[in-house]
Amino acid sequence: MIETVNYLRQLNMASLMLRLTLAMLFGGMIGLERGRKGRPAGFRTYMLVCLGAALTMLLSQYEYYMLGHGWAPLAAEVGIRTDVSRFGAQVINGIGFLGAGTIIVTGRQEVKGLTTAAGLWASACMGLAIGAGFYECVAMAFLMIFLSVRFLSPLELLIIENARNMNIYVEFRSLDNVGEIIGRIKNQGAEIYEAEVDHGQESVSHHPNAVFALRMRQKGGHAKLLASISEMEDVYIVHDI
Repeated sequence: MIETVNYLRQLNMASLMLRLTLAMLFGGMIGLERGRKGRPAGFRTYMLVCLGAALTMLLSQYEYYMLGHGWAPLAAEVGIRTDVSRFGAQVINGIGFLGAGTIIVTGRQEVKGLTTAAGLWASACMGLAIGAGFYECVAMAFLMIFLSVRFLSPLELLIIENARNMNIYVEFRSLDNVGEIIGRIKNQGAEIYEAEVDHGQESVSHHPNAVFALRMRQKGGHAKLLASISEMEDVYIVHDI
């Protein structure tokens, strides 16, 4: 058992596959729980960040190993006396500012762009590995990142639709409608555990609105709840966020 664990700590194909798979699996499981509670960072976001972090650590180990073996003659010739992984760290720090630029908070208190930022960061980590010639790890990382971005979106939407927690944004005519909206929500079997009300400004045609954090008693009632609120005469806009 100990010999197997020690073998998987080395840089070999089995170890690379296991580490990246565990990063994808465990990161996704944490994101799954956050997504079910209606948090902005969900299933794919956590998965991509965990994959990128694992890839970066593998790259650092690969560079350290190569400096003592395959790159040793060249390193001695040019006189490298620094930790080459620091160059990659600067790239990762820099891409963080670029990724932050893709994240926005809309006027409806909806956070957008987190998965895009996470994918951008993971791509930067993959680019570092490509530049270092870590081809074995790059191939596996690319497949997992592409799988997360391209094919897991429907699964994430299915999870959100069947989650018991949800956040909804509602625009209505006046503050007098808040009590009626709350009553309609409770009639659909939902519990309100947080509410943020904006009084609006009539001078700029900004209607009163509210964001409700809800917990459904039963799964799959999202569409029915939204339809019930949208039927109200004084409600202009309603959607989940």
